[in-house]
Amino acid sequence: MSDLLEALLGDLRAEGDQLWSAVAGLDAEAWATPTPAPGWSVATQVAHLAWTDEVAALAARSGTPEGKAAWDDVVLAAIGDPEGFVDTSAHEAARLTPQALLARWGTAREALTTALREVPAGEKMPWFGPPMSPTSMGTARFMETWAHALDVYDALVPLGLATRPEPSDRIRHVAHLGVRTRDFSYSVHAEQPPAEQFRVQLVSPSGETWAWGPEEATQTVTGSAYDFCLLVTQRVHRDDTDLVATGADAEHWLTIAQAFAGPAGPGRETR
Repeated sequence: MSDLLEALLGDLRAEGDQLWSAVAGLDAEAWATPTPAPGWSVATQVAHLAWTDEVAALAARSGTPEGKAAWDDVVLAAIGDPEGFVDTSAHEAARLTPQALLARWGTAREALTTALREVPAGEKMPWFGPPMSPTSMGTARFMETWAHALDVYDALVPLGLATRPEPSDRIRHVAHLGVRTRDFSYSVHAEQPPAEQFRVQLVSPSGETWAWGPEEATQTVTGSAYDFCLLVTQRVHRDDTDLVATGADAEHWLTIAQAFAGPAGPGRETR
């Protein structure tokens, strides 16, 4: 296992622990609090993370006969309901008691970490899109954990049931994924991505500068890394960020960017 994967798994654990602390002491009524995602409560958000961690662990273990059979069952379920099986799974798990749901998520988190560590070096694991390396899967799980946690905080903080954590430099994983998925964002909208690479230069929560792409690029994006991460996870409207795009292509990308798999989401309304 690489040092990069181990560091990533540490960040994933820290992000999950932060959310765990926010919800562990809530009663059933608080778990039913609606979040900004239409139709999703706090319980649905955590249930989705638990289910996806479980499925990712199955994918990581698909190299064994037992693991392949379990993964094939998941794929068949997805084929049977391609538009709704993810939401259905989240809503089903959300019916558990808070204690049972937390226990399930805790087991899933541990299983995922173990499974990713055990993937043989150089091998990739299947997923619903292209196969992924353990590091890529860990990055995707971090992104989802961070983004769904934001929805939970948005629901609980106004009620005085939680405090919003300060942004940390762990969000570099989300920013990196947001940059890497540029062309995917275009494909989701049936558009051809620009041939030219963009320069993305962001300021981290700690004040560091993070940069991707050639310095000489004519299409650029600059601004807050936190705002960029909110945007590519569709947790904020483009107009409510401090991001500055130079070039029409870069500006258009910021209106369609998404770091998550699946169809384009509706995004958020402007504040």
